[in-house]
Amino acid sequence: MDQIDTAPAFGFTMPTPAYLAGAFLFGVIGFAAFRYGKNVASPSAKWLGMALMVYPYAISQTWLLYLVGGGLCAGLYWFRD
Repeated sequence: MDQIDTAPAFGFTMPTPAYLAGAFLFGVIGFAAFRYGKNVASPSAKWLGMALMVYPYAISQTWLLYLVGGGLCAGLYWFRD
C-alpha cells in the first residue's frame, strides 16, 4: 500500500474515468476502422485505425485525448472511400 502513496511523489498519477472511457472508446473505433480498412484494402482507414488505437499511449491529458481522437475520427469520415 505504501507504493500507491509514494507514486505521486515520482510523478505518476492515475488516469481519470473520463480518460479511461475515451481511451477505450477511441480504441474500439480504431480497431473497427483497422479491420474495415484491412478487409476492403483501404490504406487510409487502416492507418487511421492504427493511429486511433495507439495514440492514447502518448497523450496524458484528457482534453487532448478527446481533441486528437475527434480529429482522427473526422479524418476517417473525410478520407472514406
